[in-house]
Amino acid sequence: MATSEFWQRVSASVSSSPEWAESVGGGTSRSSREAVKGWMILDAVTILGASVLATLYELRTGPVNGARGFWRGTLIHGRPMWIMLALLCGFTVALICTSRRLHLYSPRRLTSFLHEQRLSLQACFTSGLLLTGTLYLVKAEDIPRSIVLITIGLVAFSLSLRRLIYRMMLYRQFDLGRGTRNALIVGTGPEAHALRHHLESIRHLGYTFKGFIDFPGSNSRFVATAGDVVGTLETLFQHARKQFVDEIFFTTPCERGIIQDVLVQARAHGIDLRVVPEMYDGLTWNSPIEYIGQFPTIPLHCGHVPEIGLLLKRALDVVLSSLVLMVLSPVLLLIAIAIKLDSRGSVFYVSERLGKKGRVFRCFKFRTMVLDAEKRRADVMHMNERDGVLFKITNDPRVTRLGGILRKYSLDEFPQFFNVLRGDMSVVGPRPPLASEVREYKLSHLRRLDVTPGITGLWQVQGRQDPSFDSYVSLDVRYIESWSILLDLKIILRTIGVVFSGTGS
Repeated sequence: MATSEFWQRVSASVSSSPEWAESVGGGTSRSSREAVKGWMILDAVTILGASVLATLYELRTGPVNGARGFWRGTLIHGRPMWIMLALLCGFTVALICTSRRLHLYSPRRLTSFLHEQRLSLQACFTSGLLLTGTLYLVKAEDIPRSIVLITIGLVAFSLSLRRLIYRMMLYRQFDLGRGTRNALIVGTGPEAHALRHHLESIRHLGYTFKGFIDFPGSNSRFVATAGDVVGTLETLFQHARKQFVDEIFFTTPCERGIIQDVLVQARAHGIDLRVVPEMYDGLTWNSPIEYIGQFPTIPLHCGHVPEIGLLLKRALDVVLSSLVLMVLSPVLLLIAIAIKLDSRGSVFYVSERLGKKGRVFRCFKFRTMVLDAEKRRADVMHMNERDGVLFKITNDPRVTRLGGILRKYSLDEFPQFFNVLRGDMSVVGPRPPLASEVREYKLSHLRRLDVTPGITGLWQVQGRQDPSFDSYVSLDVRYIESWSILLDLKIILRTIGVVFSGTGS
């Protein structure tokens, strides 16, 4: 379900915003250094693999004999190992530098597929020409030119294929409504409408238009349709929080001080800020121009996105959830049979939950309550042991006999690994809330929905018995701000202990 429907479900009744935090430093590089390094390492590994395959194929030797000949310097007529390593490193450096010069390490969504493929081939063949020129200068006639040509060809093919697969995966996520960037446009003039058209019509950009911000003095001869103007400059960041906005575009001229104030708040909240060129003389000196489709923009602030870390997290989710479902499939089948024998009703309990950026998804659990549990919720509200938004009863009378055991050892949550495989959830992350719970959130509590929800999290292993909702939120925010793969692994290990100790309910 689209994020726009999120606020319909929660009635759009959000309490007033707290004072915004002071500005924190933010980089102006579109891709984080971590992501760029990751793509560079992948390019280097691709070159190494291509060169090994080309050598083994051309010399008709096996991997073991090839490695032995390489280290002994007898692989190619006694050619010293360090010269071949130097040539390989030189080719790698040339390809990386050329690729960076051609902006191949910038976000894939900012360029078209054909343009990216053309630049990939250009980078490979430019680096290949430098390599062949170096071979001519050092008079390395004993190195077969066929190996060089095959290596260059394999590198070009591999890089193109890898980028094609990555882009197809990216487009697939966009089609499912995942990974897109929510955008607000400041201004209602022709430039604003043209930019909106770009964001909505060009698929590979991966943007979702969230509305216009009215600005006094904006050229409004293009009238926005009802509902498109969502607020004013004074309420810009309140709407940015409500709509889970990732980027703000300024398309209307304003005083230098105004855009600087907006920049400070954008940095404080990790929201990217872009302006249309030639509007803010002096403010954007030495800033690069990035094209959103055919629309030139200047990024004033771009938040840090750990792309490689998130890719590793997704890989960990897929591997771990697949292993759990395969290894425990007999146990899950026995649980399903036991539920059917224990009480009337379906095996699974399916509820609509809110995920990243308010995206609604169907969350699966083993049913642990009687069939009419939802209808009897009002009758047990007085037994709630949590405060604020949370609802929890230790000895809930609606829980079945088997359900109590499943809850004690957290076995009822194992079907959520299917949600992990689908990409709706992660193994580790804040728990996905109900829409009825989010109705009672303050604006600052929406921070929990900035990331993919999880089966387990910091609160589950550290503060589960704490009835305070503020503690619940603070632990989730601490996890979001200090996230790392190592932290996920620690939480997973501690969760295993919680499950076996029977403290899950």
